[in-house]
Amino acid sequence: MSRNVNRPFSPSVEDYVKVIYKLQQSGESVSTNAVSRRMKTTPAAASKMFKVLADMKLIEHTPYYGAKLTLPGEKVALEVIRHHRLLELYLHQALGYGWDEVDAEAEKLEHHISEEFEDRIDQMLDYPKLDPHGDPIPTREGTIEPLRGTSLVDSEAGETVTVLRVQDDDPSALRFLAKMGVRLNGQIRVVDKQPFNGPLTLQIAESEHTLGRELAGQIFVESYSEQEIAVGGETWK
Repeated sequence: MSRNVNRPFSPSVEDYVKVIYKLQQSGESVSTNAVSRRMKTTPAAASKMFKVLADMKLIEHTPYYGAKLTLPGEKVALEVIRHHRLLELYLHQALGYGWDEVDAEAEKLEHHISEEFEDRIDQMLDYPKLDPHGDPIPTREGTIEPLRGTSLVDSEAGETVTVLRVQDDDPSALRFLAKMGVRLNGQIRVVDKQPFNGPLTLQIAESEHTLGRELAGQIFVESYSEQEIAVGGETWK
């Protein structure tokens, strides 16, 4: 990964390549409509930025077929994501932010920290591999581990699973899950799974909870019998 003292790209460019990277990782189509929804802007504005990114050789864009990052574009995206996830972990561990608060704060700061500051955070946190939501932190060299876990929705009744990762898009959803007792490396037992897209009944600690499939789809787990704990379990505020 290039170690730039003066960042060569605007925050807007960095935001777009980050969103495109995340859409690619989730398997979604990288269309102007999909990007504009994530960026909370208009498809026309996204289309204009696609042309800018293509001219900068950060994406390859074929009209009506979507876009994909070039290798330089992916490097830019991973550097921004590294900043973001290190900042999230720093805000949580050093400053006591909850897992529902860190994303918005890191979003404000990720474009403005120096590489030296990034390295000092990394060292202070003892070179972490995961952010507070279980997502992998890219390395200084621009590599990243694959996303871990399968959706809780795919678990079967009677199965006990370990939480590896939770999507961080919606702070209110994170607060709701925290109140239920969902936490990284915590165990969940699937008591019941209703057919026809019905809800799941979950046992978390000593309590049972009903969770709709949309929200359950934001929790990524592995079977308890197969677990390999990567980080210590934490209770989130």
